[in-house]
Parts: sequence; C-alpha cells; structure tokens
Amino acid sequence: MNIIPLALNKPAAAVVCACNEELTLGQVLVQLKRLPLTDIVVVLNGTTDNSLTQVLEQPGITLVYEPDRAGHDVGRALGAKMTEAETLLFVDGDMVVPAEQLAPFLYAVDRGDDVALNNLSSLLPPFARQDEVSRIKAYLNRVLNRSDLGSNSLTAVPHALSRRMIQIVKPEALAVPPKAQSLAIQHGLKVTAPSQVDVIRSNRLRSTNMGSGNEVARLIIGDHLEAIATWLDMGGNTSQARSISRAEVANRRNAR
Repeated sequence: MNIIPLALNKPAAAVVCACNEELTLGQVLVQLKRLPLTDIVVVLNGTTDNSLTQVLEQPGITLVYEPDRAGHDVGRALGAKMTEAETLLFVDGDMVVPAEQLAPFLYAVDRGDDVALNNLSSLLPPFARQDEVSRIKAYLNRVLNRSDLGSNSLTAVPHALSRRMIQIVKPEALAVPPKAQSLAIQHGLKVTAPSQVDVIRSNRLRSTNMGSGNEVARLIIGDHLEAIATWLDMGGNTSQARSISRAEVANRRNAR
C-alpha cells in the first residue's frame, strides 16, 4: 500500500458514513488507510447489503452500526463522538476519493484551520444558471459576512474539522451542517476552503437527489433556513451582509 507521507503534528481520524455502499466502501477504506490516521470510524445506518460484513472484515476500524436509516448528517454527528482525535476528516462511503486529494483537508486543519471545506466554486455555473441549493448556500455565507466562501458548505464532503470546532458548536450540531457552519463562523473560528474534490460529477444519482425540488434539495434548503433562524436567535443583524448593487445584480442575471 502506497502510504501518503503527510507529516501531521496532531492525531487525525476519519469518519465514513455509509448506507448500502458495498460497491465502493471497501475502496474508500483503502484510500483512508493510506493516510496517517489514528482511527477510522465507519457509521453504517440502515444498511441492508453486504457493507456490514465488509467493515467487520477490516482490521482497525471503529464501527457504529445503526440498523435504522438515520442519514449521513446524523452519522457524522455520531462519528464525531467516537474519537478524540484533534483533526476529523469526513467522507461518504459512496465516493472513492484518492488519498492525495484528501490530504490537503487534513493538513489545513492540522496547521490551524477549524473548518476546511471542499472548494467547489470553480465547478459551479454562473449565478443565473445555479440551482436553488447553490444559491441558498451562497446566501447563508453572505448573511454571515463570508461571501468569500461562495456556495461552499459543510453539506459537501470531503471536509475536515478541528476538535476545537466540534467542542464549541457541539457534535449534535453536525446533524445540521449549515447550522454547524454558521455557529463556527459566529464564534470566530477559522473557516476556509483549501482544496477541491469534484464530487458533483461523481455524486451517485438516486431517485431522491434528481430533478428540481427533489427530496435532498428540500432537506438542504430546510437545513439552511434553520441555520439562518439560529443566527437570528443569536442576535444576527442583516446589516452585516453586504448589499448588492444594481450593477452586480444585472451582471449576475445576464451571466453566461
């Protein structure tokens, strides 16, 4: 196995969330084992295929098994409680990402970032052709005075978090990723988007994530609305968000 020579100053772990991913989960674990991780936590929820057997056959894995379907976001909250590592890398069991592409997220948090997001900005179309999910992600960041983050969000993997971030926002907040991101920014934690992994084209298509207004899109939009409500409850002020000039609105509307 070709180990990545990544020099980390702090212990790091990975959390893998999976449901019926027997075709890809094994290779996801192979790539993670190429990284200098002290622990790999696999959260299986609602699995009915051979995923459980695959994990049980792998040495050195911490398994969280939930027989009912809980969702990836809840799985990340559970996984974060299962390790005391200073850096946590989060991936999904249906996307095989080479270890070389995962390393920058670990490195960013190890060197002081609290939240290292997947930078998908260059993969998105102009504003006029973006879907409602991309737009509400960008809106939340603008409200939080972090328009530099664009549509980058904790809803996308891979991403990495510091132990400090998890302690401040609490592990249960990870069950609503935009809320956790909002809390991190509100508490002054260092949120960056240091690297890009193209998960848009490799995202597994399902009946729940296809088409306008699909089930996954509605869930993500609802999570962002909850994040905005939490921000308002904590005394947020919409004046923090930079107003958009008429010229900028026109440029975005006419973007090609």
